Amino acid sequence: MAADKGESAPQLKRAAGLTQITLFGLGSMLGAGIYGLIGKAAGELGSAVWLAFLVAMVAAMLTGLSYACIASRFPKAGGAAYVTQMAYRRPMISYVVGLAVVCSGLTSIATQSNVVAANIAEAFGIETPLWLIAIGFLILLSGVLFRGISESLWLNALCTVVEAFGLILVICVGISAWGNANLLEFPPVEGGGLEGSTALLLMQGAVLTFFSFIGFEDMLNVSEEVRDPERTMPLAFILAILAATLIYIAVSITAVSVVPWQELAEAAGPLTLVVERAAPWFPVGVFAAITIFAVANTALVNYVMASRLLYGMSRQGLLPEALGRVHRTRRTPYVAILVLLVIVVFLSLVGDIAALASSTVLLLLMVFTVVNVALIVLKRRPDDRPGRFEVPIIVPALGALFCAALLVVRIAEGDWTAPLIAGGLVLAILVLYAVTGAGREGRIEAFLESERSSG
Repeated sequence: MAADKGESAPQLKRAAGLTQITLFGLGSMLGAGIYGLIGKAAGELGSAVWLAFLVAMVAAMLTGLSYACIASRFPKAGGAAYVTQMAYRRPMISYVVGLAVVCSGLTSIATQSNVVAANIAEAFGIETPLWLIAIGFLILLSGVLFRGISESLWLNALCTVVEAFGLILVICVGISAWGNANLLEFPPVEGGGLEGSTALLLMQGAVLTFFSFIGFEDMLNVSEEVRDPERTMPLAFILAILAATLIYIAVSITAVSVVPWQELAEAAGPLTLVVERAAPWFPVGVFAAITIFAVANTALVNYVMASRLLYGMSRQGLLPEALGRVHRTRRTPYVAILVLLVIVVFLSLVGDIAALASSTVLLLLMVFTVVNVALIVLKRRPDDRPGRFEVPIIVPALGALFCAALLVVRIAEGDWTAPLIAGGLVLAILVLYAVTGAGREGRIEAFLESERSSG
């Protein structure tokens, strides 16, 4: 699988259209997590849980619009690492941002591979060791990624349709119950004053539901493989976030209309309970199959994202040159795909990495903050070159403030395990940067010069 070097080196293939990239973004947001999140959110907000998703959408859309603007300006595989390098011109910042995003993807892929293995074993009564099924699943994913971006996106589209079907099914079987519940009933709070204020409860719920929108950022890393990305990417960002919002709000209204929010908050499987109440004739076991598709899709999306990010960072001179090689016939970053396979197989064999996965959410909030500020820096630069899609500077400013505030809220929750692991990962990335001498070779100067001249 050799790739040419020099001017004849193959490039990534622009094969994705608006529908595929929108489904890619939607699939990265929808997932098995929403099936449990509804219950937790109902415990926070009662039957007004739908309002939390609406507020969370506004907050997510701020950063989403910033990413859409960036995709219009810089449709590059390096994603967040690319834009931070262009804005700050500090290789260390780009290196930390890029590898922080990669870490989030790696932990997600490894975690989901084990979940898929467990679900497959249970659904089909397979007695094969789970680690063997997990490795088989990861090899299958890597094969799809190597095959091509079109194949990866079509598989993603299939998984997204299936997982969306599970949520739409909840809406369809329970929509007749709409109007049965007071949609503005909040949980009673002891005492009065600020602690019991509706606004405070709403913000607490929005903080929780915001994480159901994390995933849209993965779209930025495949923009180099999208046709007419300057026009297609911004529209895809907006459509994906709006579609997720409509589904989330409809599901939450249906859930509290069919099952009292007090029961939802206590249920182990809130949406399964909704279907049991609204359609007792429906085989609930179908949700097990849907879960497999949803979890597999999360792993697929993160695998695509991480491989393109490693490829992009290599082209920027931040990572070894080999990671930027593209296969001549398949037009995919095959070295990056293979390296990631080795790493995620190792992580999947480690066992429970839930704490590691939780910590990477903090890293993503840090990245969102840095990227929003990067767009502000670019907009204020005298030689700024607007893209086809632009947003007022207040959008990235508010996006940065919200993500930074959310980061503080998460850290202040009291459990220091995730923050300490996140800090340890950042420290490890900085040590790796210092040891490898990344970003201090002639390649990065050549990259910046070529980008300036091509702009």
